[in-house]
Amino acid sequence: MEYFVKEDSIVRKIWGNADTVLFIFAGAAAEFAVNKAVDWLYFTGKLPADPLGRLFSTVTYAQQILFATNEDACAAIDRITAIHGQVESARGEQIPDWAYRDVLFFLIDYSIRAFELLERQLTLEEKTEVFNVFCKVGVRMHLNGMPLNYPIWQLMREDHLQNNLEVSRFTEDLFTRYQKHLGVLRFQLLKQVQASMAPDRVTALLAFGSGNALRPAIFCYRLINDTKLQTWVRELLLPVKYKAQIQAIDLRNLYEEALRLGLFSRLIRQT
Repeated sequence: MEYFVKEDSIVRKIWGNADTVLFIFAGAAAEFAVNKAVDWLYFTGKLPADPLGRLFSTVTYAQQILFATNEDACAAIDRITAIHGQVESARGEQIPDWAYRDVLFFLIDYSIRAFELLERQLTLEEKTEVFNVFCKVGVRMHLNGMPLNYPIWQLMREDHLQNNLEVSRFTEDLFTRYQKHLGVLRFQLLKQVQASMAPDRVTALLAFGSGNALRPAIFCYRLINDTKLQTWVRELLLPVKYKAQIQAIDLRNLYEEALRLGLFSRLIRQT
């Protein structure tokens, strides 16, 4: 059976860990807020209405791709493309290719940053593997202008950061909604996570500061890194009512056993 991502891939290790995934989307939440195409996320109203619910639905889609067979992953990508096509038809405009690329580019970037922050430094080979997987998604989506290799992606990523980001009326509104859904204390923690994760361009636009306040906690996490501490980190980041959703995206034990039994494609569709 052929999988979209190799069973021993670093990408599966990154995206099978709920802690890493939450940090990825913390960073993404910051960059979404200053992306010039953020108005597309407001068009349907789903993101501003329920930013945390949107996070979990996005994670589910990503895991359906990264942990599924090649056939099922391609079907999931095609569903995403079709949904975007419906939004474009409703608005009477096309989402620009650079906006699609921005999303894939920061998923590559934050996948690497989150894992290196919480676990260890990745090798060039592992970083290239992360790039190759998400580039494969872009090719399936028929996106124009995808980079040919990891070094070219690095240059394009920097260009995107410099030219596709701005503080807009959506920026303040989105952060207001983050605070509303998280509460004041968790919202402040979110901003510290974002400050420790995001590229300099994003932190400068959002005036985050250095994110150094979180460094001691991350050091302890990396030093101990056991199940109890992981649970504590997740409950700090998100309200308890999201506990079931958090457990659902932690696939490390699930996918290893399911792969052994040859059942993972069916299981991932049920999560």
